[in-house]
Amino acid sequence: MEISEFQQMIREIYMHRDVARGIDKTMLWIVEEVGELAEAVRKGENVGEEIADVFAWLVSLANLCGVDLERESLKKYPNFCKRCGKKPCECDTL
Repeated sequence: MEISEFQQMIREIYMHRDVARGIDKTMLWIVEEVGELAEAVRKGENVGEEIADVFAWLVSLANLCGVDLERESLKKYPNFCKRCGKKPCECDTL
């Protein structure tokens, strides 16, 4: 599944609820989910599930903001490092 397909699926299922919640409250949900992800990583439990939750909430936010997440991600992160131009990255810093 492409990111755009996932974004459309989330839009079709949840957009009516996302619009009712609004951008500010959706952003609060993302923060809460990131906290749950941090705890999952610390405990080594349910990490994949929590990553999926964070991603889904980001997609909902993108839908509310009218952002094509796939297009913007590829623009920001093309198929190489934007600093050194290499794949894999050969930059000195982590």
